[in-house]
Amino acid sequence: MSIVFITGGVRSGKSAFAERLAREKGDSVLYIATGVNTDAEMEQRILLHRTRRPAAWGLLEVPYDVPGSVSQYEAYDTVLFDCVSTWVTNLLLRVPEEKWRDKQVTEQILRQVEEWVGALRFYPGTVVIVSSETGLGGIAMSRLGRWFQDVLGEANQHLAEQADDVYAVLSGIPVKLKGASA
Repeated sequence: MSIVFITGGVRSGKSAFAERLAREKGDSVLYIATGVNTDAEMEQRILLHRTRRPAAWGLLEVPYDVPGSVSQYEAYDTVLFDCVSTWVTNLLLRVPEEKWRDKQVTEQILRQVEEWVGALRFYPGTVVIVSSETGLGGIAMSRLGRWFQDVLGEANQHLAEQADDVYAVLSGIPVKLKGASA
């Protein structure tokens, strides 16, 4: 089992780099999509990702229960998970406003990340995980935005710590931060 974690800013090229890595790993790839089609712009983003993927790849759409989906990875040599930041967004948007920044809710979401990574340890293949880096921008102007940055920042740190290889993608250029020959 191997975990490759790829982070970078929005539109940095991290998904395209992750797709390239997954293609290099072999033909048996399962693409985990976390996006939810909420409007025309999101529909276009989903379509862009869909058209870039090889038709032979498997597809699993999992916007919420990511830990519960791990058993479906077994038929594939490589899993490409795109992306943690969208998954965290989906979870946060389900929380009523009066519970935003609630310590228990935050811990519950982070436990889901830990549970997922723990389950990945039993998967024999390679998992390529994509996530946006929240530390590259300023502090969000809204309460929900700041909570998102805090939760995703902690999730990313945990994933990077558990990963065998970590890349940051900046302006389309991948930079290896952790792993062999880093």
